[in-house]
Amino acid sequence: MTVAVVDYGSGNLRSAAKALERAARESGYAGAVEVTADPQRVAAAERIVLPGVGAFGDCRAGLEALPGMIEALEEAVIAKARPFLGICVGMQLMAGVGREHGDTPGFGWLPGEVVALEPSDPALKIPHMGWNELVIEAEHPLLAGLDQGSHVYFVHGYHLRLEEPAQRLACVDYGGSVTAIVGRDNMAGTQFHPEKSQAAGLRLLTNFLEWRV
Repeated sequence: MTVAVVDYGSGNLRSAAKALERAARESGYAGAVEVTADPQRVAAAERIVLPGVGAFGDCRAGLEALPGMIEALEEAVIAKARPFLGICVGMQLMAGVGREHGDTPGFGWLPGEVVALEPSDPALKIPHMGWNELVIEAEHPLLAGLDQGSHVYFVHGYHLRLEEPAQRLACVDYGGSVTAIVGRDNMAGTQFHPEKSQAAGLRLLTNFLEWRV
Protein backbone atom coordinates (compact mmCIF):
# COMPACT_ATOMS: atom_id res chain seq x y z
CA MET A 1 0.00 0.00 0.00
CA THR A 2 1.40 3.35 -1.04
CA VAL A 3 0.32 6.96 -0.65
CA ALA A 4 1.63 8.76 -3.73
CA VAL A 5 2.40 12.47 -3.28
CA VAL A 6 2.56 13.75 -6.84
CA ASP A 7 5.80 15.58 -7.65
CA TYR A 8 5.37 17.96 -10.57
CA GLY A 9 7.61 20.83 -9.50
CA SER A 10 5.20 22.45 -7.05
CA GLY A 11 6.61 23.76 -3.81
CA ASN A 12 5.28 22.12 -0.66
CA LEU A 13 5.76 18.44 -1.52
CA ARG A 14 8.24 17.56 1.20
CA SER A 15 6.32 19.22 4.01
CA ALA A 16 3.13 17.50 2.87
CA ALA A 17 4.94 14.15 2.73
CA LYS A 18 6.45 14.66 6.20
CA ALA A 19 3.04 15.45 7.65
CA LEU A 20 1.56 12.34 6.01
CA GLU A 21 4.41 10.23 7.36
CA ARG A 22 3.71 11.52 10.85
CA ALA A 23 -0.01 10.80 10.46
CA ALA A 24 0.85 7.30 9.26
CA ARG A 25 3.07 6.63 12.27
CA GLU A 26 0.54 7.92 14.77
CA SER A 27 -2.42 6.11 13.20
CA GLY A 28 -0.63 2.82 12.56
CA TYR A 29 -1.17 3.04 8.80
CA ALA A 30 0.79 0.21 7.23
CA GLY A 31 1.52 1.82 3.88
CA ALA A 32 4.45 3.91 2.69
CA VAL A 33 4.38 7.60 1.73
CA GLU A 34 6.17 8.15 -1.58
CA VAL A 35 6.90 11.41 -3.39
CA THR A 36 6.89 10.49 -7.07
CA ALA A 37 6.87 11.95 -10.57
CA ASP A 38 6.25 8.51 -12.12
CA PRO A 39 2.75 8.19 -13.61
CA GLN A 40 2.86 4.41 -13.23
CA ARG A 41 3.53 4.75 -9.49
CA VAL A 42 0.65 7.19 -9.19
CA ALA A 43 -1.72 4.91 -11.13
CA ALA A 44 -0.80 1.98 -8.87
CA ALA A 45 -1.01 3.84 -5.54
CA GLU A 46 -3.67 3.07 -2.96
CA ARG A 47 -4.11 6.79 -2.17
CA ILE A 48 -3.08 9.94 -3.99
CA VAL A 49 -2.24 13.41 -2.68
CA LEU A 50 -1.84 16.34 -5.09
CA PRO A 51 -0.29 19.39 -3.41
CA GLY A 52 0.04 22.70 -5.20
CA VAL A 53 1.31 26.23 -4.64
CA GLY A 54 1.53 29.15 -7.04
CA ALA A 55 -0.59 29.97 -10.06
CA PHE A 56 -3.29 27.63 -11.37
CA GLY A 57 -1.90 27.67 -14.92
CA ASP A 58 1.64 26.96 -13.79
CA CYS A 59 0.50 23.93 -11.79
CA ARG A 60 -1.51 22.61 -14.73
CA ALA A 61 1.52 23.08 -16.99
CA GLY A 62 3.72 21.26 -14.49
CA LEU A 63 1.45 18.23 -14.62
CA GLU A 64 1.25 18.33 -18.41
CA ALA A 65 5.06 18.37 -18.57
CA LEU A 66 5.07 14.85 -17.09
CA PRO A 67 3.93 12.56 -19.95
CA GLY A 68 1.03 10.40 -18.83
CA MET A 69 0.55 12.03 -15.42
CA ILE A 70 -2.88 13.54 -16.01
CA GLU A 71 -4.01 10.26 -17.57
CA ALA A 72 -2.64 8.38 -14.54
CA LEU A 73 -4.63 10.63 -12.20
CA GLU A 74 -7.77 10.02 -14.25
CA GLU A 75 -7.18 6.27 -14.17
CA ALA A 76 -6.58 6.09 -10.43
CA VAL A 77 -9.11 8.65 -9.20
CA ILE A 78 -11.96 8.33 -11.70
CA ALA A 79 -11.67 4.81 -13.15
CA LYS A 80 -10.40 3.02 -10.01
CA ALA A 81 -12.00 5.35 -7.40
CA ARG A 82 -8.86 5.55 -5.24
CA PRO A 83 -8.99 8.04 -2.36
CA PHE A 84 -7.67 11.42 -3.53
CA LEU A 85 -6.76 14.57 -1.61
CA GLY A 86 -5.95 17.86 -3.33
CA ILE A 87 -4.20 20.57 -1.31
CA CYS A 88 -4.44 24.29 -2.14
CA VAL A 89 -3.97 24.57 -5.92
CA GLY A 90 -4.14 20.76 -6.00
CA MET A 91 -7.74 21.17 -4.83
CA GLN A 92 -8.42 24.01 -7.27
CA LEU A 93 -7.33 21.83 -10.19
CA MET A 94 -10.33 19.61 -9.49
CA ALA A 95 -12.55 22.40 -10.87
CA GLY A 96 -13.64 22.87 -14.44
CA VAL A 97 -11.63 26.03 -15.07
CA GLY A 98 -9.21 28.42 -13.37
CA ARG A 99 -9.58 32.13 -14.13
CA GLU A 100 -6.10 33.19 -12.96
CA HIS A 101 -4.18 35.05 -15.73
CA GLY A 102 -6.72 33.94 -18.31
CA ASP A 103 -8.71 30.72 -18.46
CA THR A 104 -6.99 27.37 -17.89
CA PRO A 105 -8.89 24.07 -17.92
CA GLY A 106 -8.95 22.04 -14.72
CA PHE A 107 -9.71 18.35 -14.36
CA GLY A 108 -13.47 18.89 -14.42
CA TRP A 109 -14.05 16.60 -11.44
CA LEU A 110 -16.05 19.25 -9.56
CA PRO A 111 -18.27 21.63 -11.52
CA GLY A 112 -17.11 25.15 -10.74
CA GLU A 113 -14.50 27.81 -11.36
CA VAL A 114 -11.48 29.17 -9.52
CA VAL A 115 -11.79 32.95 -9.22
CA ALA A 116 -10.01 35.80 -7.47
CA LEU A 117 -10.76 36.47 -3.83
CA GLU A 118 -12.68 39.73 -3.46
CA PRO A 119 -13.34 40.32 0.26
CA SER A 120 -16.14 42.71 1.11
CA ASP A 121 -13.85 44.41 3.65
CA PRO A 122 -11.17 46.41 1.79
CA ALA A 123 -8.92 46.17 4.85
CA LEU A 124 -8.51 42.42 4.27
CA LYS A 125 -5.34 41.71 2.33
CA ILE A 126 -4.86 39.53 -0.73
CA PRO A 127 -3.49 36.90 -0.64
CA HIS A 128 -5.41 35.51 2.30
CA MET A 129 -2.52 34.40 4.49
CA GLY A 130 -2.69 33.00 8.00
CA TRP A 131 -5.06 31.21 10.34
CA ASN A 132 -8.82 31.09 10.01
CA GLU A 133 -11.67 29.23 11.69
CA LEU A 134 -13.39 26.38 9.88
CA VAL A 135 -17.15 26.38 9.54
CA ILE A 136 -18.05 22.72 9.00
CA GLU A 137 -21.10 22.41 6.75
CA ALA A 138 -21.47 18.66 6.19
CA GLU A 139 -20.54 15.35 7.71
CA HIS A 140 -17.68 13.50 6.08
CA PRO A 141 -15.13 10.89 7.19
CA LEU A 142 -12.30 13.38 6.63
CA LEU A 143 -13.84 15.70 9.22
CA ALA A 144 -14.14 13.14 12.03
CA GLY A 145 -12.77 14.61 15.25
CA LEU A 146 -12.55 18.15 13.87
CA ASP A 147 -14.42 20.76 15.88
CA GLN A 148 -16.33 23.75 14.61
CA GLY A 149 -13.92 26.66 14.69
CA SER A 150 -10.80 24.53 14.26
CA HIS A 151 -7.95 26.78 13.15
CA VAL A 152 -6.29 26.01 9.81
CA TYR A 153 -3.64 27.81 7.78
CA PHE A 154 -4.24 29.47 4.39
CA VAL A 155 -2.07 31.04 1.69
CA HIS A 156 -4.10 31.88 -1.43
CA GLY A 157 -5.44 34.65 -3.61
CA TYR A 158 -8.00 32.58 -5.55
CA HIS A 159 -10.80 30.31 -4.38
CA LEU A 160 -13.07 27.60 -5.75
CA ARG A 161 -16.63 28.65 -6.46
CA LEU A 162 -18.63 25.42 -6.74
CA GLU A 163 -21.75 24.91 -8.82
CA GLU A 164 -22.99 22.15 -6.49
CA PRO A 165 -23.31 23.47 -2.90
CA ALA A 166 -23.50 19.91 -1.52
CA GLN A 167 -19.89 19.36 -2.60
CA ARG A 168 -18.66 22.00 -0.15
CA LEU A 169 -17.87 20.42 3.21
CA ALA A 170 -16.50 23.47 5.04
CA CYS A 171 -15.88 27.16 4.55
CA VAL A 172 -14.24 30.11 6.27
CA ASP A 173 -15.19 33.78 6.50
CA TYR A 174 -12.76 36.14 4.80
CA GLY A 175 -14.87 39.13 3.88
CA GLY A 176 -17.43 36.60 2.67
CA SER A 177 -17.80 32.86 2.54
CA VAL A 178 -14.75 31.08 1.08
CA THR A 179 -14.62 27.37 0.25
CA ALA A 180 -12.23 25.54 2.58
CA ILE A 181 -12.93 21.81 2.04
CA VAL A 182 -14.64 20.04 -0.87
CA GLY A 183 -15.64 16.43 -1.35
CA ARG A 184 -17.36 14.10 -3.78
CA ASP A 185 -17.30 10.30 -3.86
CA ASN A 186 -13.66 9.21 -3.40
CA MET A 187 -12.14 12.68 -3.81
CA ALA A 188 -11.64 15.58 -1.44
CA GLY A 189 -9.64 18.77 -1.29
CA THR A 190 -8.59 21.50 1.11
CA GLN A 191 -7.89 25.13 0.23
CA PHE A 192 -5.80 25.41 3.39
CA HIS A 193 -2.55 23.57 4.04
CA PRO A 194 -3.13 20.66 6.45
CA GLU A 195 0.64 20.14 6.70
CA LYS A 196 0.88 23.64 8.25
CA SER A 197 -2.30 23.42 10.33
CA GLN A 198 -0.92 21.64 13.39
CA ALA A 199 -3.40 19.43 15.28
CA ALA A 200 -6.37 20.04 12.96
CA GLY A 201 -4.30 19.34 9.86
CA LEU A 202 -2.80 16.18 11.33
CA ARG A 203 -6.30 14.95 12.25
CA LEU A 204 -7.53 15.49 8.69
CA LEU A 205 -4.52 13.70 7.18
CA THR A 206 -5.00 10.80 9.58
CA ASN A 207 -8.64 10.62 8.56
CA PHE A 208 -7.57 10.55 4.91
CA LEU A 209 -5.29 7.58 5.54
CA GLU A 210 -8.14 5.75 7.28
CA TRP A 211 -10.82 6.72 4.74
CA ARG A 212 -12.61 3.80 3.08
CA VAL A 213 -14.65 4.60 -0.01
